[in-house]
Amino acid sequence: MSSKETVKILLVKRNMKVKTLAEQLTEQTGKKYSRQVLSRKINRSTINYDEMEEIAKILGYKIVFEDIEGK
Repeated sequence: MSSKETVKILLVKRNMKVKTLAEQLTEQTGKKYSRQVLSRKINRSTINYDEMEEIAKILGYKIVFEDIEGK
């Protein structure tokens, strides 16, 4: 699943608009995120890992790496 699909699904699950997410990202990171800029990043799948972590946190999730080899 792409970052685009993931973010869109999580936004729907939390009943949140991209504008609200952009406002909260701006507040949490100190970087300016407008609705337009964030929408472009989501649609182009150009969200970096730090941004994805922050988005997950805002939406009430965390990113987990799981060892698929069971080690």
